[in-house]
Amino acid sequence: MLQLQKILFPTDFSRCADQALAHAVFLAEKYDAEIHVLHVVTLFKDQPGIISNEITETEETIRKLEDIAEKQLNKVVDLKGSDDMKIIAATKREVSAAPAILEYASDNNIDLIVMGTHGRRGLGHLLLGSAAEEVVRLAVCPVFTIRELKEPKPVMQVNNILVPVDFSNYSKSALAYASKIAQSYKAQLQVLHIIEETMHPAFSLSGKSSIFDLVPGIKDDSRKRAEKMLKEVVSDDIKSNVYVKGGRAASDIINFAKENSTDLIVIATHGLTGLEHMLLGSVTEKVVRMAHCPVFTVKAFGKSLLK
Repeated sequence: MLQLQKILFPTDFSRCADQALAHAVFLAEKYDAEIHVLHVVTLFKDQPGIISNEITETEETIRKLEDIAEKQLNKVVDLKGSDDMKIIAATKREVSAAPAILEYASDNNIDLIVMGTHGRRGLGHLLLGSAAEEVVRLAVCPVFTIRELKEPKPVMQVNNILVPVDFSNYSKSALAYASKIAQSYKAQLQVLHIIEETMHPAFSLSGKSSIFDLVPGIKDDSRKRAEKMLKEVVSDDIKSNVYVKGGRAASDIINFAKENSTDLIVIATHGLTGLEHMLLGSVTEKVVRMAHCPVFTVKAFGKSLLK
């Protein structure tokens, strides 16, 4: 089990946020954690283009939005709260959403942030698309992101968990998280290593056009390394399969998830760079943005939930 005591759920009351809330509640019940429900009211009066005689009107608008947000937050608490679950509602004023979310997470010692990847646009609503990416990039705790679906699956229906690995300690940590999560959901693991086929220009003189031509045994070697990592990190009672493919990391991770009934992706924020290693930093952001299923992002630094 993960050491999970406090979950932060940022919301703009959009449909995507509602779907993320279902996951936050499920995890809170699973780990006996408390939920902090946060709404950020953005301040446009400090933005360029707002002239002085508009400030009073803007202030009144912001206060009205805060009142609306408080009522909406109370509805969330009343709807999802129970005698066995502690829910804390909070509203913050800020120029933009992500800094407020990150500050709240830091001030309240949050263990996990659960949020949607898209939200409403307009005055008083946080734009979850850009905010989610910034939070994933800068939060010191793991982040669980959910993309809006027309017909979302039941939150407890997690049968296949995909873990992209590049053999770095960061991806090893992601595999350890995935192992704990798999135990909670009684799911199996899909361990995937992508061998980047793009050749460095320096190798063009060799007459080789593919990394598989230059290093014939790289696929078998990668599989052995992945299986070794699996034995070191994952307990024997968790069913796991190893996959090694050539291609491009971000797009192939996303395509693999679609084609293999993946319900959740667990991925590290950073990894190794080099000829046969995926650059997980930029890859992770693309996966968070484009994956059809939820993504659990493991931080390469900061707070760990592993016991």
